Amino acid sequence: MAIPVYLFAGFLEAGKTAFIASVLQDPGFTQNEKTLIIQCEEGLDEFEPAMLRNTHSVIEMIEDEDEFEEETLKSFLRRHHPDRVIIEMNGMWNLDAAIQRMPLVMELFQIITIVNSETFELYSANMGTQMLMHITDADMVVFNRATEETRQLIRDRNVRAMNPQASIYFENADGTSEDYGAGMPPPYDMDAPVVEIEDDWFGILYIDANENPDAYDQKTVRLKVQIRSREGLADGEFVIGRKVMVCCANDIRYVGFLASANGHPVPKTNSWQMLTAKIRVEERDEYRGPGPVFYVESMEPASPPAEEVVNLTR
Repeated sequence: MAIPVYLFAGFLEAGKTAFIASVLQDPGFTQNEKTLIIQCEEGLDEFEPAMLRNTHSVIEMIEDEDEFEEETLKSFLRRHHPDRVIIEMNGMWNLDAAIQRMPLVMELFQIITIVNSETFELYSANMGTQMLMHITDADMVVFNRATEETRQLIRDRNVRAMNPQASIYFENADGTSEDYGAGMPPPYDMDAPVVEIEDDWFGILYIDANENPDAYDQKTVRLKVQIRSREGLADGEFVIGRKVMVCCANDIRYVGFLASANGHPVPKTNSWQMLTAKIRVEERDEYRGPGPVFYVESMEPASPPAEEVVNLTR
């Protein structure tokens, strides 16, 4: 049987150790299971011995990135026979490469990225690619030590655009917590018979429909999109989307939604179409769960928008 792995990413002093300790002491998470904690860096905080005893947890250290490999990890499993593994990843290591080196017996269950809101802007400016990897790979992102000022800064940077599927939360400096998207309604009229998505609003639709798919179920929308094909889709299915810039010109990429021609001819790849479609929320592997599928009601060739790249940092 595979051993579930919870991987905590984030830079030094992000608060990973304290967050892991709080998770381990949550009765909903720990119920007498044995936990192996693999620490890949030493921060300012340490795990309290009493907490480790009470949560049936043990620690192994990996200090060098090259030592994070299959045989080392297997030796830890043989030594401790854990029910689950928590990895406190070194923020400077290549996260994707480390995941690839995990043995098959370790099943990656969730990636949680912890970000210190106070240093987010500094790390983004100096280590943007690494920060982007931490966020785009995550299933959950937690911004801790957040204040009104840092929450606004992070929302202004449109972090949601980096990973629309992830759950994103603020753990505030005053002890409260809140969802990243709280109080941020979309600019278009969700109650209209046909929801009109202006060209500049595609990024908002992409983020919100991935984050809150149920709100879009059975909605009819009209928008301008560029068509792409994709291997593995059923006949009559394709992708509708736009090129977006997440944080800088080097990060421009195409993002989109699954669509069904619904009996209409499939348009040519890379063509621009004015599309009217009804959204149905369906469980799809491409979304790693429920997500919006656009069923075409009508479409016609269209000219590209004035700005072909949607800037998600604004």
